[in-house]
Amino acid sequence: MSSRLDSRSLALFLAVADTLSFRQAAETLHLSQPPLSRAIRELEERLGTRLFGRGTAGVSLTQAGRTLMAYARGGGVP
Repeated sequence: MSSRLDSRSLALFLAVADTLSFRQAAETLHLSQPPLSRAIRELEERLGTRLFGRGTAGVSLTQAGRTLMAYARGGGVP
């Protein structure tokens, strides 16, 4: 998995995962929301899986997103 990750993508992913909000993550990162959303979509395409569920109820982590979060936090891949 790490061959398709870079530190910027991981930082963007973690910002969204921590807040479960693209808007809040964008504000924290001092970015506008469209480039952040685009970067996450590109990361999902590189990894070949959805990391976030997106819907009217908000944003949630998928199983793949939870796995990546554990990896990013140093817990390894379960």
